[in-house]
Order: sequence, then structure tokens, then C-alpha cells
Amino acid sequence: MNIQACQSRDHLTRRTLLRGAGAAGLSWLTPLSDLLAVDAGKAPSGKPAKSLILLWLGGAASQLDTFDPHPTTKIGGGVKSIPTAIKGVEFASGLEQTASVMGDVSLIRSMVSKEGDHERAFYNIKTGYRPDPTLIHPSIGAIVCHELPEAKIEIPTHVSILPNQWPARGGFFGAQYDAFQVYDPRSSIPDVKVRVEDKRMERRLDSLDVVEGAFAAGRAPNLDQDKTLHRLSIQRARKMMTSDQLKAFDVSQAAASERAAYGDTAFGRGCLAAVRLIQAGVRCVEVTLNGWDTHANNLEGQASQVKILDAAYASLIRDLKRLGLLESTIVLCGGEFGRTPKINNVGGRDHWPHGFSMLVAGGGFAGGRVIGSTDPEGEKKEPEKPVLVENLHATVQDLLGIDYSREVMTPIGRPMALSKGEAMAELKA
Repeated sequence: MNIQACQSRDHLTRRTLLRGAGAAGLSWLTPLSDLLAVDAGKAPSGKPAKSLILLWLGGAASQLDTFDPHPTTKIGGGVKSIPTAIKGVEFASGLEQTASVMGDVSLIRSMVSKEGDHERAFYNIKTGYRPDPTLIHPSIGAIVCHELPEAKIEIPTHVSILPNQWPARGGFFGAQYDAFQVYDPRSSIPDVKVRVEDKRMERRLDSLDVVEGAFAAGRAPNLDQDKTLHRLSIQRARKMMTSDQLKAFDVSQAAASERAAYGDTAFGRGCLAAVRLIQAGVRCVEVTLNGWDTHANNLEGQASQVKILDAAYASLIRDLKRLGLLESTIVLCGGEFGRTPKINNVGGRDHWPHGFSMLVAGGGFAGGRVIGSTDPEGEKKEPEKPVLVENLHATVQDLLGIDYSREVMTPIGRPMALSKGEAMAELKA
């Protein structure tokens, strides 16, 4: 093993050495190369996942009105429950299709976070870190694209469909890892079609070369013009504009019956586009369904969103499985936190980060499993078997074959681990 080459890319961590030494059983008597080999062997034995889909329930879905109902208790709020494919596990009514695919999905009912503000909680769930005024952490999609580059794809490998005001960021990896933002797939992608004839476009590019040449003249090599990544951005944009892979965004090319299965909604079309993009080789697709922030009229507000989610989620899982993509694609579904057991004076539920639900599927996650539980009386804040946000991040990265404990150097020279969590064996198949 070339240690010097390793150190040029990876930052050897104390945690890495300790883990390796413990596994070897010989403490510091074991040679360094053996320790590193032991640590490298902690990846899943099966084939790693290749891609990630994040279905984001913006505004925070109520666990009590979706995946963790307690209909006969004082905190039930009037919701009714239905059976699922997991024996003894019930969902809120309206999630019948999602309930039917739970043999391929696992349910975490005990997610916990220390963030109860929307913006801070968004950041926490998407990055695995709490907000830090000294740097911006990359979102999980940016990490996946940074660690698993895809050379053959000509369209962005990190895509956000129907983004809200806090889109996925590249953080300290750079703006080139920000999510490419698109809206309802029923509409064409803006600004990717040339608006002039080919000859005129070529003249414009020739003129741009003249301007860029004049700018570069007399400047030190690898300075201003390279740091802006301007030329690279132009090359990528030109390649994307002429790529057949852009068709993956166009859901109108799918069969009418396929489109109908997802529901006639922007979110449903976004989920269908996500499957098509994964087929094309995109690493991470995020699809947002806003509207879950029900501080008033919770029962009605949650029910309307559940109807949109149900058809889209179940169809996405079914299609990934039918296409042979579920084993290689991780699917996460959840929001920034949950909602309070107590119903407020205007019939709403407020913010609750102390035990909320998330669905996990594909890519090495177990199916038909339930992790944790919440208090049916709503008195206890701490759920049974709490799952930390950072541990979910570590598990996702581990299943993708990413060394989540690896430290990377930020632009200001600060070493930062990809995740501060630990992978959870109980979530794996």
C-alpha cells in the first residue's frame, strides 16, 4: 500500500487507527499497513449501492398521521389506521399503497434530533451535522457525487426536483456539487436549448474564446481563470445541452399508465423523473413535497399530503424493483422533524424532534423491519431505540461503499470527517 499516496487524499484519523487496532486484537503491535487493511474491510460484504433518492417531506410530516399512528389514544388526533405488509405494524389511513410495499422497506420510528427550527433542522438532516457558523457542510447528495464520481454521464449527477428555499448544497466541496434545480417535470428544463441557429452559436463561442484569451494573457498560470472554473462550466453546459440523456427529465415520454400510477401531481411526476434519472446514471435525486407544516388544521392538512405521497412513493419503489434498480439505489423518505403529540388550540401540531419517522429502502437496507417506537400516550420525549441523524448518514454512506469516517481537508485547512456517526448494523439486510 502506498502510504504517501493515501495521505495525499485521505486524512488518517485517530478513530480509524483505534478501530483497526481493536479489530486486529493486537493493539499497537500490529503493523500500520495491517491496521489500514482491517479498517478498509469494514465495508458491506455485498455489492455497494450506486445511487440515492431522497424524498423530502418539507415542513415536517406528522409521524402520528403517517407512519406511527396511535388512533385509540388521546394523542391520536382522529386519524384512523390500516394494516401494512409488516405483521402487526399499522400506518395512517390513506397510505394503503405504501403499506403494501413495506416488505421492501424498513421503518424508523425513533429518529431524534436536537434541532427544532425548520432551517437548522433541514441542514441537520441533509448534511448529518448541526449548523456551524465557520463552514458549510456538504449535503448527503454532494458527498455521494464527490466520493462516487460518474465519468460517463453528461447531465448533472446531483439533481433537486421541486426544491424549496433550502436546496442541497455542495458546502466545502464547492458550488460544482450543488444540486441542479428543476421544477415540475411536466415543463421543459429552462435554458438548455440554443435560441439561435448553429452558425450564429459557433460565432458567439469563437468570440468568447477571444475574450477569454485576452483575460488569460499576462496572468500567472493556474490563477484567476482556473480558480473560477469558468471554462469547465462552459464545457459541461455545452455537453449537457446536446446530450440525449436530457430525455430522462421528460416524463411525457413514459407510458400514460406509468404516469397515472404516480398520481397527477408535480411530486408524482418528480418521483417518476427520479427513477428515469437513476436509470440514466444520476447519483443523487432529491424530490420535495412541501406543505406538511400543519400548525393549524393538522388532520386535514396531513391527509391531503398523504394522498399525494402514497401513490408516488409506492410506484417509485415498485418501478425500481421491476427495473432491477432497488438493490443498487437507496431510497430515503422523511422530513426535518416530526410533530407534537399534543394538539394545539387551533387543531394543529407543532415541531417535535424527539421521535419521528423515516422510511428507508433499497441499496442494502433491510426490508420489512421496524426500528424503535414512541410513547402512545405522548408523555415520554425519548423514544425506544433512538436513531441519531448522524448514524443514519453513516449507514447510508457505508452502504454506498464510502468510508464515512474519512477526513477531508476543507478549503481553510480544517480536517472534517464525512460523517461523525457510526453505521447501524440493525438497518442492513
